[in-house]
Amino acid sequence: MSEVDYDPAALCTMATAHGQGHLFNFFDELPEAGRARLLKQIDSLEFSVVDRLIAQFIHGANQLAEGGRIDPAEVITIPATPEEKKAEQEAREAGEAAFREGRVGCFLVAGGQGTRLGIQAPKGTFEIGPVTERSLYQLHAEKILALRRRYQAAIPWLIMTSDATDEQTCAFLAEHKCFGLGTDTVRIFKQANMPAVDSQGRILLQAKDELALSPNGHGGAIKAIYDSGTVHWLKRQGVDTLSYFQVDNVLVKIGDPVFIGHHVLERAQVSVKVCRKRDWQERVGSLCWRNGRFCVIEYSDLPESLAKETDEQGALKFCQGSIAIHVFDVGFIEELNRAGFQLPYHKAQKALPCVGPDGNLAVLQPGEKNAIKFESYIFDTLSYAQRAVAMETPREEDFSPVKNAEGEDSPATARRDLMELYARWLEAAGTKVPRKKADGALNCRIEISPLTSLEGEGLEGVAPKKIKARSDVVL
Repeated sequence: MSEVDYDPAALCTMATAHGQGHLFNFFDELPEAGRARLLKQIDSLEFSVVDRLIAQFIHGANQLAEGGRIDPAEVITIPATPEEKKAEQEAREAGEAAFREGRVGCFLVAGGQGTRLGIQAPKGTFEIGPVTERSLYQLHAEKILALRRRYQAAIPWLIMTSDATDEQTCAFLAEHKCFGLGTDTVRIFKQANMPAVDSQGRILLQAKDELALSPNGHGGAIKAIYDSGTVHWLKRQGVDTLSYFQVDNVLVKIGDPVFIGHHVLERAQVSVKVCRKRDWQERVGSLCWRNGRFCVIEYSDLPESLAKETDEQGALKFCQGSIAIHVFDVGFIEELNRAGFQLPYHKAQKALPCVGPDGNLAVLQPGEKNAIKFESYIFDTLSYAQRAVAMETPREEDFSPVKNAEGEDSPATARRDLMELYARWLEAAGTKVPRKKADGALNCRIEISPLTSLEGEGLEGVAPKKIKARSDVVL
């Protein structure tokens, strides 16, 4: 698209009317390609939304004011009693029936780059397999393919990308032929962007011909799936339930039939999985109960006095951490968009290189946060739901994200957690797995494809009787 495809004068008038006329300060000195790029970005802005957020967060209160008492949330706990185990079995049967009826799809959020992991590519392309080095995308795709084979259902795979990951993700999946899933059942769409502003509410320029834009948060998945037409695509196929997860969680039980079953039996609009927090400082949101509904309060927003609060046994009261695993009713997603995107935005202050009044990149002082970004959170859907389910899951079976290059939540811990899961499966199947005497850590490397086993089932006939120390096992 060139400059002539837009009306610069009309867009300048519109930007000026919304207090953003400075976006054209360098327009006359730009080449045609730069002008076209800037005009396209300005044309895509939802000025009414930006105006509302500036009024709310810049000229008004810093955050959404929500009153009401905050209490720990009651959840469906990991079953221990015969009654709880019976309820789990009933939920599993209901979830499996939903799969066989073709009602379930899988929704992956994959807008993040792997910069923190040392790669200049979508995080989904990161090689995480302990032995085979299969990528995150391959790991997730094989889980979905295994579900299709188990339930004999054409389970669609939805992938939300971002400007930063879309092109490379599409190319990567095309190169690998969607890992056997078939392109007609894989649907990829991008999330929207929001502009960053300064402390006065002026939209920042990343370059003279480029707005400072960033993805609109993981809550943007609710907007993107609707705006892309995917909601209607799903309804035409009879899919009314979505298993939602994020790309960096290597352990996630995609399409967990028990979780889906509880959701279906309760006719819930949205459901959330939680696990016990490591400690009060863990950087996950806390599932709470406020104003008669579930909500998740970000770790940075929960007052320290509440985060540290304990019960009579000395356990944390606010112990249930949200791990970005949900089930959504497709009709509910439609509801949240029908009158315009309903989820609220939150304010985040960041350090962002941007163009100053003189046209040069502004020099930031150490620790200076010059930009305000607006992000939506997926867990805010809970506050809009009339019916919701919260279910606890064992961390060691369902949650190990790859976020940092080193330390906790890194490739090293994710591979360790994967191998420990596989080792438990093999030990249950009768395999003698070598472990180090000093700390009980594995003394071998193990990898089991989801196409071999999804939950540890079916290994009795293929698992070795004994694994040699320091050897590799791939099943």
